[in-house]
Amino acid sequence: MSRRLYLRPTAFVDAPFGLDGQALRLAGGMIWFSAVEIIIVEDGRRALQLHVPIERLEHELERLDRAERTQAEETLARIVTPRSPIMMGDRVIRLDQPQVMAILNVTPDSFSDGGRHFDDAEAAAAAGIAMAAAGAAIIDVGGESTRPGAKPVWEGDEIKRVAPVIERLAGSGTAVSIDTRKSEVMVIALASGAAFVNDVSALTYDPHAMSVVARANCPVALMHHQGSPESMQADPRYADPLIEVYDWLEARIATAEAAGIARDRIIIDPGIGFGKAMAHNLALLNGLSLFHGLGCPVLLGASRKRVIGALDNEAPVEKRLGGSVALALIGAAQGVQILRVHDVQETVQALRVWRGMRDQALTPPYGI
Repeated sequence: MSRRLYLRPTAFVDAPFGLDGQALRLAGGMIWFSAVEIIIVEDGRRALQLHVPIERLEHELERLDRAERTQAEETLARIVTPRSPIMMGDRVIRLDQPQVMAILNVTPDSFSDGGRHFDDAEAAAAAGIAMAAAGAAIIDVGGESTRPGAKPVWEGDEIKRVAPVIERLAGSGTAVSIDTRKSEVMVIALASGAAFVNDVSALTYDPHAMSVVARANCPVALMHHQGSPESMQADPRYADPLIEVYDWLEARIATAEAAGIARDRIIIDPGIGFGKAMAHNLALLNGLSLFHGLGCPVLLGASRKRVIGALDNEAPVEKRLGGSVALALIGAAQGVQILRVHDVQETVQALRVWRGMRDQALTPPYGI
């Protein structure tokens, strides 16, 4: 019988004041939690789900066998350990607060903004610079749509689309990531000034991608997916999406480390909308804090996704701003470090209000 233990931070509190021994800081960020959910899975099914206040956690862990207690202690250590900043050349992106990654598609067919910046590198770069000025920490440039039903793009065409845009952005001092599955695109993008690889296939699509990232020693985002873009939404199935995505990402982290990619360079993404039905997406969004147990920064890309339309009378892509901002704040409230979005100004404004509230909450009150 296989048996596995998981810990999910929960019962978030405004601040730790007066809560000595009752609250822990989540990943060195602006969130504190006062309880964990202990989940034990046996043979693929949840056998136990227990809500434990922090002050009782040690007592509960003592009731486990030695192997499970060691596993729980290691997971808890990963949950509370501060995340290292993302190093992008001369730029340092701190992860003690949520950061915005702006989407800049230079494609004719992306689901939300396809064609807006296609075949005009100057205008695309200007749009990226404007998003950085609006508060985006990273501009994520993509030359291939991976929307449901999308067909692969020849790497030569993808390079032609992204390289001139990246060169202009990097030349302006903007921090740039490349959104691609292909090793040759990664090589050219990194040579053009990108300093971060965002791969929706988690380095599984191209057998050479892993070694390219390892040699470059650059940050990389590994995203969970089920199937390929052409067919991933045909009939996605999970027995327990939250646990299965966690296990899959854990395995990809281990593979990346074995290939020479340092763990502090790895960012993980649960892959909202990539081979998931609405119920799967909602389970992941409700349980986002579980992924801190992997010990890597968490990236959330839910902007304008189908799940928003499904919850709002089939609202079209251009009418999903409110839902996009709501999901960004849900991510921030669960400690997500990077939010990948289309609507930069609106998301940054929402996060600044959220950050102001957190700053005030973390200011010691009078008399303490």
